[in-house]
Amino acid sequence: MTVLPRGVRHVPGALSREAQLALLEAVRAVVAQAPLYRPQMPRTGKPFSVRMTNCGALGWVSDRAGYRYQPLHPGTGAPWPAIPEILLSLWRELSACERAPEACLVNFYEEGAKMGLHQDRDEADLSAPVLSVSLGDDALFRVGETARGGRTTSIRLRSGDVVVLGGEGRLAHHGIDRVYPMTSALLKNGGRVSLTLRVVTPPGTANA
Repeated sequence: MTVLPRGVRHVPGALSREAQLALLEAVRAVVAQAPLYRPQMPRTGKPFSVRMTNCGALGWVSDRAGYRYQPLHPGTGAPWPAIPEILLSLWRELSACERAPEACLVNFYEEGAKMGLHQDRDEADLSAPVLSVSLGDDALFRVGETARGGRTTSIRLRSGDVVVLGGEGRLAHHGIDRVYPMTSALLKNGGRVSLTLRVVTPPGTANA
């Protein structure tokens, strides 16, 4: 049995096939308003292997100037679309957090895309958990401790799975080592979508 770090929770099959299809349609509506773009690494300008967009009051962006949250799409200059209700419902069910998420990062992984080990630490409220939903192709998810270089554990995420990082695991290093092409028929042309919900502003800030 795989033992995950304390505070890291894997909820396999959290979304039914019907719910996955409904969420995928909601994601397509988000992308229609806020197109996917390829962010860049700070300073070097090296492009990410994933394409991204956001929904919610704030969106996470990365470019030569650094990592940050902002209220406007960097390409269109328009506000991000609202977070779909199906995601807000999932947050209420699984996060055990009274605050509503203010940001949802949408990552699209094509074949060969990955995400190196990192911490989600650009938020002012680190007491709130991070909740991530997987849609589409399977992916190898690797998670470690809060200190870099410690033990890591890998699990295979499937479409409809949810991972929650909270409590002692809120700052656990994590990443996607690989995507397994064409392991799901959810996306017609393959690929994987991850949807990561976060609370951003300091504790005590009102949000909807």
